[in-house]
Amino acid sequence: MAKKIKQSLRLFVGLAISAFFLYLAFRGVDLQKVGQALTQADYWWFVPALAALFGSHWLRAVRHKLLLNPVHHFRSGQLFSALMIGYMANDVLPAHLGEVLRAYIIGKKGRLPASLTLATIAVERVIDVLTLILIMGLTFVIFPFPAWVRTSGYITFGFAVGLIVFLVALRKYEGTVTRWTKRLLGPISGKLANKVATLIAEFARGVVPLQRKMDYVWVAVLSGLIWAGYVLVFVFGFLAFDLSRVYNLPWNAALVTLVITTIAVVVPSSPGYVGTYHWLC
Repeated sequence: MAKKIKQSLRLFVGLAISAFFLYLAFRGVDLQKVGQALTQADYWWFVPALAALFGSHWLRAVRHKLLLNPVHHFRSGQLFSALMIGYMANDVLPAHLGEVLRAYIIGKKGRLPASLTLATIAVERVIDVLTLILIMGLTFVIFPFPAWVRTSGYITFGFAVGLIVFLVALRKYEGTVTRWTKRLLGPISGKLANKVATLIAEFARGVVPLQRKMDYVWVAVLSGLIWAGYVLVFVFGFLAFDLSRVYNLPWNAALVTLVITTIAVVVPSSPGYVGTYHWLC
């Protein structure tokens, strides 16, 4: 009962946040002009936009394959299907639970503990954050962001550094962490202590070095291509609605939009990032 109340409360808070940001997003918007823009859009530009989006998703699966190779050899197609199911789940479940479902599916396909595959997803997210930090650093030079965006960038960077330290420390001191876990939880429940210690050990197994030095280069190249694909999605979207010509948008407008909307995805909201994403757009 308490778990259901907690889940309902979390969903309610997410919906409230989304409703608030939707109000901010559509306040003062002329819906008639929105409808007019939708009817006049050149939807053929959505074809390359979707190609860029799904191409980025496929490259993300290829990159994840490199991260998983030290523990199990997957096919890129297996990881791509798990990724898309996870994204679908994020549209209907709160708190990015789609990532947990993705880890579970990958674990089932490779007969691996879900906690281990979840660790590789955590490493993947660290790489994404570091790539985003590099993009933000570039956009800070060419665009005068407001203070709150810069602050968000610093917070994101601090989070990435903290997560890296945590993952490295967990991998190095896995035995110590599991022993202390058993000592602390043992008096409460021996079964619980062993279960948590096992989960920690399995998670630590997922934080492993890549097999070859060249794999690090490939991970860096793939990360750049993934985010370049996301930029192209916005570029083609601008072209579809003729925004570049009407508003004389510079070449870096898509880059700036990507940074701001990525921050919106991090903000807690209802499933599908409804509200926060639209307001920051």
